[in-house]
Amino acid sequence: MERKLRYIEAEVHKDGVHVPSVKEPPRAPNPREIIDLEAHLEKTENEILELSHNAVNLKQNYLELTELKHVLEKTEAFFVAQEEFGMDSLTKSLISDEQGQQAASRGRLGFVAGVVQRERVPAFERMLWRISRGNVFLRRAELDKPLEDPTTGNEIYKTVFVAFFQGEQLKSRIKKVCTGFHASLYPCPPSNTERQDMVKGVRTRLEDLNMVLNQTRDHRQRVLISVAKELPSWSIMVRKMKAIYHTLNLFNMDVTKKCLIGECWVPTADLPNVQKALVDGSNACGSSIPSFLNCIETDEEPPTFNRTNRFTRGFQNLIDAYGVASYRECNPALYTIITFPFLFAVMFGDLGHGLIMALFGAWMVIKEVSLAAKKSNNEIWNIFFAGRYIILLMGCFSMYTGLVYNDIFSKSMNIFGSSWYVPYDNKTLESSPAFTLDPNDSYIDVPYFIGIDPIWQTADNKIIFLNSYKMKLSIIFGVVHMIFGVCMSVVNYNFFKRRYSIILEFLPQVVFLCLLFLYMVFMMFYKWVAYSTFSTDLAYQQGCAPSVLILFINMMLFSSNEPEAGCKEFMFEGQGQIQRVFVLVALCCIPVMLLGKPLYLLSASKKKKKDVKPEQSNGSVNQGIEMQEQTDIGDGEPKPEAKPSGSGGGHGHDEEPFSEVMIHQAIHTIEYVLSTISHTASYLRLWALSLAHAELSEVLWNMVLTFGLKDSNYIGAIKLYVAFCFWALFTLAILVMMEGLSAFLHTLRLHWVEFMSKFYQGLGYIFQPFCFKTILEQEEKEE
Repeated sequence: MERKLRYIEAEVHKDGVHVPSVKEPPRAPNPREIIDLEAHLEKTENEILELSHNAVNLKQNYLELTELKHVLEKTEAFFVAQEEFGMDSLTKSLISDEQGQQAASRGRLGFVAGVVQRERVPAFERMLWRISRGNVFLRRAELDKPLEDPTTGNEIYKTVFVAFFQGEQLKSRIKKVCTGFHASLYPCPPSNTERQDMVKGVRTRLEDLNMVLNQTRDHRQRVLISVAKELPSWSIMVRKMKAIYHTLNLFNMDVTKKCLIGECWVPTADLPNVQKALVDGSNACGSSIPSFLNCIETDEEPPTFNRTNRFTRGFQNLIDAYGVASYRECNPALYTIITFPFLFAVMFGDLGHGLIMALFGAWMVIKEVSLAAKKSNNEIWNIFFAGRYIILLMGCFSMYTGLVYNDIFSKSMNIFGSSWYVPYDNKTLESSPAFTLDPNDSYIDVPYFIGIDPIWQTADNKIIFLNSYKMKLSIIFGVVHMIFGVCMSVVNYNFFKRRYSIILEFLPQVVFLCLLFLYMVFMMFYKWVAYSTFSTDLAYQQGCAPSVLILFINMMLFSSNEPEAGCKEFMFEGQGQIQRVFVLVALCCIPVMLLGKPLYLLSASKKKKKDVKPEQSNGSVNQGIEMQEQTDIGDGEPKPEAKPSGSGGGHGHDEEPFSEVMIHQAIHTIEYVLSTISHTASYLRLWALSLAHAELSEVLWNMVLTFGLKDSNYIGAIKLYVAFCFWALFTLAILVMMEGLSAFLHTLRLHWVEFMSKFYQGLGYIFQPFCFKTILEQEEKEE
């Protein structure tokens, strides 16, 4: 049936008949309806085949008559030309039908006329010259209009020829050459009057045949139009039935071979719906034996099924691209809905660029029904549309971070009024191009309401200030993000009944991370709070603030630096002793992470072996036989132990030998200790990309748009128009699209590597339910 539908669809498309889309897909037909549909398709196919065959025959006849007409018309010109050049006696001897047999005896010339394809004419001429040794006189004329191939419908260009020769032997050779070159030969009347009469007869037959062809074409068009209306519904019905029979082939026969038994995975929440569908199906087909559903226990790992909607599907796809979660493993997609657009916005923070992205995402969300119905084959557009909610949230979060950075197209907004003022008069300002503002004299002691003060837009040390600000923010967000990822592992440990890992893995990991890197974050906040220009203690003036990075390095190396005069090495009393304790405790966490779990599993396995008692039986011989039956299979291999349902989840090595557990734990410990340093440094990409985005935006403004703002006359208006076009083009192409893609990929890496590696394994396999919609969409993509 699919073959017949493909043939019918090809014929419909060949004639350019419009196939309307299906508003509501038809239901899967029952077997009786399928039989009726098959008979209808058989009838339709035979009708179209008959119409096509008749059309080809009529077109073939039409082509032959058309070629004959051209042969008669073109040869007439040949003979008229010969008479003009005094060759009338030759012509009369050539076209004498009654004297045909006597022509050879008297040395007269004969001829053959026909048509050959234009691209074969040079080879055709050479072949005639070779077989006759130059004793063939060939006249030819090209047809102005192309002819239609009756089989394929393609245009073909042909040439009319007349070959003059002497002798029957040469005539047979010429006909063989014509046959080899697929040339069509046609009879030519002897006299001019006969040729004219024959041309009139051919034209009359062509008109009649053309009328028949038009009627056949109209009838075929009506048939195809009526078929095109039902073609999509027929295709969907056949695909559904094919999917049903394919699934039924996976079923097994029972012992009595009277019913089918199928094993499948069903979400627990959907069990009532499946049972209702079975009852409805039994009632619909009038079966006397009802279908029923039984839940069975199995040791197989169930597939993973995460219910999503249009909003969460895009974020879930980001997680599944890394790896499908093991069954009942903690799903990070829920938290990614917030953390992904936020970390993106930290790198892409610009109110103007974020607004452009948010508007694009909002347009796709508002028009999603109509846009989804269009079904584009453009892969890039399909990716954008599938992530429309991600783009919308990334744009909204970028607008927020742009407001915090006070950055809109590289410019700042003075919405709430700057907290700085200039305490100099105009005369002093004119004497020097730059002044240093002392917070004691120029600051009103009330910070800007939200974000960065707009005064920094004009400051010479703007980049130095923003570098320090964004670098510290990157470390803070990174450490908090990693700690959250480590804490998520507790959920997996608790669910998979590996609570010993909470003590032996989670606690040393989180202590190690907090005592080193969370402490560094604490020093950043303490430095912001404790050191101020307005501090009365000279040791806590801003010039005496120690470097957090130097303090952290000295903490890890157990070294110290001499502070400047009047300043202190540490931020508070006893900080040196506290740092030593933190480092020693963090180092003590490493052997706990390395040896804790392997030793616990080793002791637990020994205790388990001691608790297992062999079964007692009467007689030593019987005892040995019974023990062999319990421990061996028929081929001598030990029985595999049944895996507890949901005990592993891709997270444990409980059943492995001690040596393998030790190797795995050593790899994980080394990876975690080293990754805490590398992953913390990896979050500095938030600062680097934010700085690059802001500087590139400022370069575009100063180098492109400012070019049109220099002149105040009408020429400046023209320059501004041109400059704005280039500035808008570069802004969309470079800052929004290329920088947006770069920030997206960096954010994806931060989630996959730095965040999800702390708790997520992703060793499961996706649940693929039987769904007509999914099957039809997949077949459409393959087509």
